[in-house]
Formats: sequence, C-alpha cells, structure tokens
Amino acid sequence: MVITGLGVITPVGNDIDTFWESLCRGKNGVGKISLFDVSSFSSHLGAEVKGFDPTAHGIEKREARKMDRFTQFAVSAAFQAWKDAGLEEDCKVDRDRVGVAVGSGIGGIETIETQHTVLRDKGPRKVSPFLVPMLIANMASGYISILLGLKGPNTTVVTACATSTHSIGDSYRIIQRGDADLMLAGGSEAAITPLAHGGFCSARALSTRNEEPEKASRPFDKERDGFVMGEGAGVLVMESLESALERGARIYGEITGYGMSGDAYHVTAPDPEGEGAFLSMKRALDSAGMEPDHVDYVNAHGTSTPFNDKIETEAIKRVFGDHAYKLAVSSIKSMVGHLLGAAGGVEFISTLLAMERGKIPPTTNYDYPDPECDLDYVPNEPREQKVEIAMSNSFGFGGTNGSLLVQRYSEGG
Repeated sequence: MVITGLGVITPVGNDIDTFWESLCRGKNGVGKISLFDVSSFSSHLGAEVKGFDPTAHGIEKREARKMDRFTQFAVSAAFQAWKDAGLEEDCKVDRDRVGVAVGSGIGGIETIETQHTVLRDKGPRKVSPFLVPMLIANMASGYISILLGLKGPNTTVVTACATSTHSIGDSYRIIQRGDADLMLAGGSEAAITPLAHGGFCSARALSTRNEEPEKASRPFDKERDGFVMGEGAGVLVMESLESALERGARIYGEITGYGMSGDAYHVTAPDPEGEGAFLSMKRALDSAGMEPDHVDYVNAHGTSTPFNDKIETEAIKRVFGDHAYKLAVSSIKSMVGHLLGAAGGVEFISTLLAMERGKIPPTTNYDYPDPECDLDYVPNEPREQKVEIAMSNSFGFGGTNGSLLVQRYSEGG
C-alpha cells in the first residue's frame, strides 16, 4: 500500500512546502487564542490556523457557508492531496472504487455552540437548517466524496486523538481486502472554541504557561505542564501499488504495518504501565513481520503532558529494547500543538516527508532533560538522517491507540 498525495492545513502552514519548511526551521504555531476572549480561562493558549480562506483552496463560497470550520479544513486538505497525487488530470481512475475515510475527534462543536446561542436568544425557528449536517463528524468525508464524485467506501472514524491514525490504518485494510483501489484518509479538527477549551481547562490538561506561548508545548521536557490545543487537517491519498504504478504516480512511501489496541484502564488517563501503547506498537511490527531494530525513527504521540510522555517513553523502550536508545524520536506537537483528531494525519505526513527528504523534524522547547524520558528526542534542531522505516503513534481518550509503520518505497522491492 503506497501513499501518492499529501495535503495539510496547520498552525504553521496551509500547504505541504510551507508546513515542512516551518517544521525544519522550528517555527512555533502557538500563541494567545484570538478566536474568542480567553481572559477568564486558566489557559490562554492555542495553535490556531492562520490566514485560512476556504475559497483559496477550491471550495466555492456558497458551499463554504454550509460547512463547519473542521469540514472546510478537511476538504481543503483533501483537494491538496488529490492534486498532489496527480488525480485532477487523471481520467483513468475509476471513481466508483475511490473512497474516503476522514475523521474528526470532536466534529462541528463551533456550530453547536453558535446555534445553541441562537436557540437560546431567538428561539427554535431561527436555528439553521444546516445545523445537523454542519455538526456531524462524517460530513468531512461526505463533502469530500460529493465534491470529488467518489463512490467507493465512505466512512468516518471517531476515536479521539487516534482518529486520523485509525482512519489511515482502516483505509489500508480497505484497500488490502479489495474494497477500493484508492482512499483519501486522515482527519480534521477545529475545536478551539469556548466550550471545548473550557472543558480541557477544567480537566487541567492544558498548559498554563500563558506568558510564554511559544514555550508552552514542550514534549518530554522536565518542565512540561500540559498540552496546547491546535487545529487543522491532514489528508493523504493511499492506493494499491498496482494502481500507483499504472498511473505513473509519485510514491512517498509504503505502509507496511498497522496496530491498534485499548488500554482498558481510564477514560482520560493512560495506563500507567503503558500496556496499550506497547500492544499498539508491537502489533504494527507483527503485522509487518518486522523486527524492532529495523525501525529508524518514531514519530511520537508526545503530547507534553506529564503522564503521556513518560508512559510513551517506557512503552517504546519495552517494544524496542536496547534499540530504543538508537532510535530518533520526535514530536512535532512542540510546534503545531495537539490537533486532536487531526494529529495523526498531520504527524504521519511529517513522518513521510522526513523519510522522503532525509531530515527529521525536531522536538523544540527541549531545554530540561527529564530522567524519566531518556531517549533521543532530536532536541531543538532538525537532523539530517536517512530514514528507511518509521513508526507513527497516536493515543486517545478512552484508551484507544494506533500505530502505523511506513517504509521508503524502492522499485522492485
């Protein structure tokens, strides 16, 4: 299974080249939230998408007004990926066998909040007739399917912060079993709203380093104090190798393994033993028939929360043994924040680019080493390194976990 197209909307760039250049410069997308007044919240921080205009990405203005922000992000990223894969001009693709699996952890919460205000202040007759199709999480996949005329499998995964990784992994299985030749897969999120932000504040999950926004997201650093919520979308084109070769498509990499698991522990806290994370990574390796020491790089979930980073580190050491200390491990959440349901898609794309371009993006804000997090986190500067095989991790509330393995594609194996 190969990847032939990429598209992103992120806090550090709304196209692939800008996104990648920003990561390699260590550009930080975190700042004081501008979308609403945060003065009464414990955390003032967010990683917002800047300069986004849905019409600049091919969405008609009339359609954009019917979409929640998360759907606009998803469609924009999908259009990019479709174009990047050379599918705009490709008439050979059978759109009856092209599917979509683009998920969202939270969906249209901005629409819910604004329309609840309308209901409260003006009554039910003023509620938008587009309320339901704007808020439901599957509308991202729905709109992509409709606007591109794709009649293959159309589905949506909602598994919190593992959403995108599961969407990509499930699409891998869909193509593998012959239900589609090509899938657009990934995730989108636009949850920087008063209600969602307030909920995370009340859960004490967010960083409160309000005076130093760009220093707030600091995965694996001893002084980390919580994550920073981000927004955006990451969508990629996946297809069978046969389909890609027949089209003469550019190939970014080949997915070789997918693992998933449940912690069976707690609704928000990770299993302190890291059993779920361990099983997810191990199952990805097992599904690929791959030995742990073949992996060069792990794109970590790396949220910048005290528990996650420690537990993920321990799980990596348990999976990889002595090889864990030879791995490069990094978290781009240090720059883009935590994109929740979109995180896995954006981070898997950064993993593919690291492989293709021979450079690993850094974990920025790594200033104070934590003795309980003692791996090579590619601190603060990108690293020139050839990556043949990489793993990307995503772990979500509810104890849901996903891991993907990707390797450099070489013609003839």
